[in-house]
Amino acid sequence: MIAKKKAKEIKYEVTENAHQIWLAGLGAVAMAQEEGGKLFSTLVKKGEGYEKIGRDKVGQAMGAVSGVKVVAESYWETFERTLDDKVTAVIHRLGVPTKDEIDILTERVEKLTSAIDKLRVAGSPAPAKTAAKKAPAKKADGGASGAAE
Repeated sequence: MIAKKKAKEIKYEVTENAHQIWLAGLGAVAMAQEEGGKLFSTLVKKGEGYEKIGRDKVGQAMGAVSGVKVVAESYWETFERTLDDKVTAVIHRLGVPTKDEIDILTERVEKLTSAIDKLRVAGSPAPAKTAAKKAPAKKADGGASGAAE
């Protein structure tokens, strides 16, 4: 009988402990719901404050970056000009003409070619007669070389 009584007490204690654990779990869920809403609201308010601070910092950074960009572009342009000048100086020392010099020479050659063509047409009596005079001389040479062979 004592064993039955002891078993009932243990069963009651286990049941009571399990019930208390269950109630503690329900209390935790209820508290989390209540506190979770408050916590969520608090987190939203803090987030809004940090968002404003972040936007201000981003605006300041954008201004600083813009200023640095202008300075960097200026330095880059100066570097490009200096590099171009140095490369041009080396090219001149080597005797390589520039594009402008080549363009000027090309234009002069075209003008000279045109002038020579005009002189040929206007100044020569007939290119065929000149060829005819040279042709007999070639035949005479051709005959002489043919006889020698």
